[in-house]
Amino acid sequence: MTILKSILNFYLNSSIHVALSVFALVRITELYFGLTAIANLNYFIFFATITGYNFVKYAGVAKLHHLSLTDNLRAIQIFSLICFGFLIYFTFQIPTNTIIYFIPFGILTLLYGLPFLSGFKKNLRNSAHLKIIIIALVWAGTTVLLPILNSGQEFTLTHVMYFLQRFLIVIVLTLPFDIRDMQFDAISLQTIPQKIGIKKTKRLGLILLVFALVIEFLLSPQIMAKNSFIIFFFLVLIFLMRSKINQSKYYSSFWVESLPIFWWLILLGILNI
Repeated sequence: MTILKSILNFYLNSSIHVALSVFALVRITELYFGLTAIANLNYFIFFATITGYNFVKYAGVAKLHHLSLTDNLRAIQIFSLICFGFLIYFTFQIPTNTIIYFIPFGILTLLYGLPFLSGFKKNLRNSAHLKIIIIALVWAGTTVLLPILNSGQEFTLTHVMYFLQRFLIVIVLTLPFDIRDMQFDAISLQTIPQKIGIKKTKRLGLILLVFALVIEFLLSPQIMAKNSFIIFFFLVLIFLMRSKINQSKYYSSFWVESLPIFWWLILLGILNI
């Protein structure tokens, strides 16, 4: 049991789980728009997610405590280095234009972790109101815009609306994390729960989810896609409404983060019926 728990903790702490969630959202985009799944692009995004998230989470810690890193942190550091190597490899396997499209999102990820504001003491992560916007922008851009632009499809208003839908979904998925972190976040961070309270945060999440649902029903031509989204909609709503400050250890980091994966699997299952 202890071994399984250690494996699960490494799986979560090394950002494999969040990378699978991003991967699932990319695959959903490919299914929605009939794009041929490009393995090199999907692996590039997967390893970029692990590298980016671990950089943001652990770069500062490693810098401060490099002489006394715990075994777990050292293992994550080595794992991240290996993933970075794969990222470099897959960078050379995808078109140059795709890399250019990705650069703005890569820069935002770096600035999310690197202090460059207020005399190099603050980063985007510690900037009031920006944290959730940056996360949603990077996730939506990477999982919607990048696969579409890589495919060479002409960019349309429909693509923009699905980008907006994904942006709203990621904001809602981030809210349970912000509710959990209210006890740790500095008041100056001004996260949504800090600013308007937990009840109003949940109402806001519901409103954003309804907007995402409206976009789905206005734009999606596939009844199967709509059915899978409805299931996803209610799953997200349940987890949002049950969110609280004193969550179980895996409530947000595993279960909420799993919801995009469930959406992808549900979509695959319905399409293959």
